[in-house]
Amino acid sequence: MNARIPPYDNEAERSVLAAVLIDPDAIVRVSEHLGPKSFYQPKHQVIFEAMQDLYEKRDPIDVVTLTAQLKKKKLLTKAGGASELTELSNTLSTAANAANYAKIVQEKNVKRRLISLGGEVSELAFDESKNAKDILDLAEQKVLSVSQAHSSKSFIPLKNTLVESFDRIDELQKHGGQLRGCPTGFQDLDRMLAGFQKSNLIILAARPGTGKTAFSLNIAQSTSVLHNKKVGLFSLEMSKEELVDRLLVSQADIDAWKLKTGRLDQQDFLKLSDAMGVLADAQIYIDDTPGMSIYEMRTKARKLMTEQQIDLLVVDYLQLAHGRTRDNRVQEVGEISQGLKNIARELKIPVLALAQLSRAIESRGEKSPQLSDLRESGSIEQDADVVMFLYRKDDDIREQVTLKIAKHRNGAMGEVELFFRGDRIRFYGMEQKVAG
Repeated sequence: MNARIPPYDNEAERSVLAAVLIDPDAIVRVSEHLGPKSFYQPKHQVIFEAMQDLYEKRDPIDVVTLTAQLKKKKLLTKAGGASELTELSNTLSTAANAANYAKIVQEKNVKRRLISLGGEVSELAFDESKNAKDILDLAEQKVLSVSQAHSSKSFIPLKNTLVESFDRIDELQKHGGQLRGCPTGFQDLDRMLAGFQKSNLIILAARPGTGKTAFSLNIAQSTSVLHNKKVGLFSLEMSKEELVDRLLVSQADIDAWKLKTGRLDQQDFLKLSDAMGVLADAQIYIDDTPGMSIYEMRTKARKLMTEQQIDLLVVDYLQLAHGRTRDNRVQEVGEISQGLKNIARELKIPVLALAQLSRAIESRGEKSPQLSDLRESGSIEQDADVVMFLYRKDDDIREQVTLKIAKHRNGAMGEVELFFRGDRIRFYGMEQKVAG
């Protein structure tokens, strides 16, 4: 059986090179789509690379200068000789369609890369020592790199963005008082952040036992129940059954221990029944797969966005996810935080990611957490648009919890005082406590 020839278009490759010989400035238009390795024919690769070298030096690009450059690099023979360059210069009469030719070459190159990737994945799959999950992660990572190279963004005029910004500001003015971002259900927090903003990575960090899961669930619950938003939730620590019990306790405002031990009275059952009705209509989507990789999360988040158009994604919690670089924990956590930021930007939604604080805070006299207390990686701070810390100023007063905004890329920092009912698994803003 004859070997199959990989996809390529010889005429398109020659036309790109010919266009640059006619109009050297065309190399700017085609380089937006192509590099030397985008060409299938080796001779076309070396010719295009020589053209780029000449352009970088601001030298003219014609048959004479190109021949000299290839001779200098001892690549003229590989390029097909001077006769090949002369023939190329006579291929076209205009460079007007250079970008279109480049897109054809790029399309074929993407297909070749995918074929090559398929071979790599196949080889890995035949290796019994390799884990299937790791192979899937690697395959997705490589496919994504091909996809990003294929759909790379370019510069856009400022005026285009100004129009979009004005429309957004005008819409805010028409609905004065409404939040710009996704509401959290906590008035003081929403005043400081104007809600969770699209494309933002929001980190909520605390030491164990401070209530960060409860707080994130309260936000998800309020966002969905009170504001009719759709929320995706990755729970890497708790099962969906545990989460649902917590949501029910919080929504019904009943004692969690009574629910857990089967000691609910008639009044509690009525509250629980009402809560079930409310939560049944809430658009909260839970995935409790343990030990997920950031690549699995991205795939699932994309799918959920396609199917449900979610408004908020919650991850509980960051350090329980996995990356590729497992031999270096700091790099792995950095890979995860960068991946979460990329999800926020790609899906254009806020991502609320929970994180553990290091033990160092417990040995300090100062109770207030610092950005340096983020466990295992400074890149969490770097990738985050907002960093919030939950902590108690006085450990003897368990109900009083402070939410510290330690980083706010686009606004003010400060503190929000909260009231925590552990038996109800529920946080209240001070305005809610006063109202209650």
